[in-house]
Amino acid sequence: MDPKNKKLLTNPINIDNPITIQVLGICSALAVTVKLEPAVVMSISVLFVLAFANVIISLLRNTIPSRIRIIVQLVIIAFLVILVDQVLKAFLYDVSKQLSVFVGLIITNCIIMGRLEAFALANKPFPAFLDGLGNSAGYGIILIIVAFFRELLGSGTVWEIQVIPNFVYEMGYQNNGLMILPPMALIVVGIIIWIQRAKTPELIEN
Repeated sequence: MDPKNKKLLTNPINIDNPITIQVLGICSALAVTVKLEPAVVMSISVLFVLAFANVIISLLRNTIPSRIRIIVQLVIIAFLVILVDQVLKAFLYDVSKQLSVFVGLIITNCIIMGRLEAFALANKPFPAFLDGLGNSAGYGIILIIVAFFRELLGSGTVWEIQVIPNFVYEMGYQNNGLMILPPMALIVVGIIIWIQRAKTPELIEN
């Protein structure tokens, strides 16, 4: 793979992560990371929307009048989000209920609008597709890590399957109720940022 295309996939996972470096999409980290399953579903949903919105905008980039480009982008994103929402309601209704309005709020996710404006409008479809995959993967990885620890420490489960044995509870262990509160999502994200910067020297100067 071309090194430039490879960077489109790999940079957003670490040194240009949309959540930990660009500080975008924090609302999702607060809202859908109490349990692992909805976090995974949200990550896949954003991947679908961002990757295909990037491609569509890239294909239309030379035909969209600059005065209405934001409206066109919102219409395309809204169409893809409605499609995702209907699929979730048809096949994963329980998860759809857990995600509630947050699927619809993908429309206003600043990561998606940011990539359409910064990349898709200026690049060909294939690089735009890779950029969408990379940024949504970087976003999803953080959501999944946060959700894993919040569910494990807050509920004693992973994917709603009990992983902390009963004898541990019998010895006096209790789930940490603070982990399921929204502020803990920010604290976990902060710990991830600290670890990331400690292990990535090129980020220390930023």
